[in-house]
Amino acid sequence: MSWVILFFAIVFEVAGTLTLKFTEGMTRLLPTVLMFAFYLVSLFGLSVAVSKIPVGTAYAVWSGVGTLMVALLGVFWLKEEVTVLRSVSMMLIVIGVAGLYLTGSHQ
Repeated sequence: MSWVILFFAIVFEVAGTLTLKFTEGMTRLLPTVLMFAFYLVSLFGLSVAVSKIPVGTAYAVWSGVGTLMVALLGVFWLKEEVTVLRSVSMMLIVIGVAGLYLTGSHQ
């Protein structure tokens, strides 16, 4: 169950990060409030997940998968540039997260 909670924490972290783009330097109220709400829910989920998952593993998965999801959404939704280096870097994130998952607690 902790891994499911961590997954939803990642989704909310990604939502917060994508919403950050629309705050226009935190000058737009609604996107700014949404961003803080998404981050708050995400951090709450992460705090619950680390009660059963080692904190280093949970944080690495949370930040790594979140980074990968934001990068992919940036490419597909925001039409950001795809380069070889960016693609290789995303693959390395997947390898690192998989390695940490395989060496961590699977409760």
